[in-house]
Amino acid sequence: MTGSIDYGNLMHQAMRGLIQEVLQGVKDNGLPGEHHFFITFDTRHPDVNIAAWLTDRYPEEMTVVMQHWYDNLDVTDEGFAVTLNFGDAPEPLYIPYDAIQTFVDPSVEFGLRFETQSSDDEDDEDELHLVDVDDVEDDIEDDTPEEEIKGEAEVVSLDSFRK
Repeated sequence: MTGSIDYGNLMHQAMRGLIQEVLQGVKDNGLPGEHHFFITFDTRHPDVNIAAWLTDRYPEEMTVVMQHWYDNLDVTDEGFAVTLNFGDAPEPLYIPYDAIQTFVDPSVEFGLRFETQSSDDEDDEDELHLVDVDDVEDDIEDDTPEEEIKGEAEVVSLDSFRK
């Protein structure tokens, strides 16, 4: 048995499970009310599946918006697939949960940011933060009106739980 409980990893698993549950609810019932999502993900993740022209345009990370038009949402234990519209061109995407860097629902001022940092012993350490919803605007690559992003959320670091 190890000498400590890996709260950071457990929290990551729980929050990715939360994202899966939210997306499954959207698949089953549609987006309720004013809910919509800004999802930023690492396009270099080996299991991400997007069109080559999107990888060329976004070689490191990409932010997508699930709001007015999305199709073919499929939610699995490992990730989700969805077809989104890029300039009147529908494109299928597959995004594993491990590739997600931020997940934000500005309609209720909720956001998560997953970060991986290299430590002194070269092991990757994950950090999970609640994000300031206003900061997400900088990551959005489309023409989402500024008034759709509002409110603040407290940023919480899991570093205080680590040895």
